[in-house]
Amino acid sequence: MKRIFLFTLIMFFVTCSQAQQKHRFSDNIEVIKKYDKIYEPVKDPIVFVGSSSIRKWKNLQEVFGSYNVINRGIGGAVIDDIIYYLNDLVLAYNPRQIVIYVGENDLTNKQYTPTVILDKTKELYRGIRDKLPNTAIVYISLKPSPVRDKYMQKCIEVNNLVKDFLTAQKNVTFIDVFTPMLKDGKSRPELFVGDRLHMNAKGYAIWEKRIRSALIKGR
Repeated sequence: MKRIFLFTLIMFFVTCSQAQQKHRFSDNIEVIKKYDKIYEPVKDPIVFVGSSSIRKWKNLQEVFGSYNVINRGIGGAVIDDIIYYLNDLVLAYNPRQIVIYVGENDLTNKQYTPTVILDKTKELYRGIRDKLPNTAIVYISLKPSPVRDKYMQKCIEVNNLVKDFLTAQKNVTFIDVFTPMLKDGKSRPELFVGDRLHMNAKGYAIWEKRIRSALIKGR
């Protein structure tokens, strides 16, 4: 009887502890929510969402100023993170279009095969389509970051799988930034800052050129 009571007590405290644990990006989300209370988000926006390549696009609003864009990137995010916070980062804004860059951080997970990353991308896509069945989506291919050259082949396989899936869907545009960010089949360090992971202005210029033609002007 004592053992049963002790086990029940332990499970109670474990459950309470788990309930109190924060998601690793919960603080980021709270900051975003507070910001939105101070500055009301634009109506009918294009939401850019994903990992640090979106988050660090500092002049995104300036570059695409006439499109009413919102930057909701989170540094270090993997696909599961965007799925987890899909409502807070995307759905809450009722966007007319969604631009996504995520999955590069998933490449470094040894347990994630290209097929696993594809499946996670499908889950993200379906999460959006469940709530926004007709909203236009722009998916940016994974980029060839020099610091991750050892994952080059894996990156290529993921891009091919995701492209095949998304191009078969309605109202989705797949943007290839991988190819123009290569030279002689190799990544281009001159497009990146010192960490060889995040882009400089030259890198973002390539993205801007590729993405702009796919964006929808506001009404």
